[in-house]
Amino acid sequence: MNCSPDDCRFDSAPNADTLLIFAHGAGADMAHPFMQTLTELLVAQGFAVLRFNFPYMQKRAEDGKRRPPDRAPKLLARFSEVLQQVCDEQAYQRVFLLGKSMGSRMATTLAGEPLPAVVKGVICLGYPFLPKGKTAPRIEAIEQCLLPILIVQGERDSFGTQTQLEQWPLPTNITVEFLPDGDHSFEPRKRADVSLAQNYHHAVTAITAFVRSHP
Repeated sequence: MNCSPDDCRFDSAPNADTLLIFAHGAGADMAHPFMQTLTELLVAQGFAVLRFNFPYMQKRAEDGKRRPPDRAPKLLARFSEVLQQVCDEQAYQRVFLLGKSMGSRMATTLAGEPLPAVVKGVICLGYPFLPKGKTAPRIEAIEQCLLPILIVQGERDSFGTQTQLEQWPLPTNITVEFLPDGDHSFEPRKRADVSLAQNYHHAVTAITAFVRSHP
């Protein structure tokens, strides 16, 4: 996998046959500790992980200036470009689209159109159901997604809590795993009986089970 430092990063377990394409959220790039830690844990489970930056984050890496996220068509074009490169190389038996927050919404949106058969599912970490100030969930991309979906969500995620998700009419092709006392970044409160590290491991266990259930 050809990657420049500002473009993408590739990590892999030896002889991995499954690749997770990992898209970042709106405010943090592919090198954020959340992205790095989850990548390391997933590689330890035997997977390959390809992280990449969306165009606005590539520009930030070049000049250090903060920018708002690109509009959806540009984000999707970049995600599609990365996926096409992976499919052209034909190095993996299975590919999954993995995203954090905004990246997960782009993954489900991309999978709203037919993708190559090697792509088996979508994994969402902290799906942004509720934009700030809104009360109605944003679920169109999930409803239109053609692939199985795993959503790993903190119980008290401000973009969609466990209580809220259990009240919304989500499609039947979705598996939801809730992380105890986790916020949008899976961080529990100090008084909780669970640590961030435990929630990370919980998330990776759920991801591993989902991937292995879709051969």
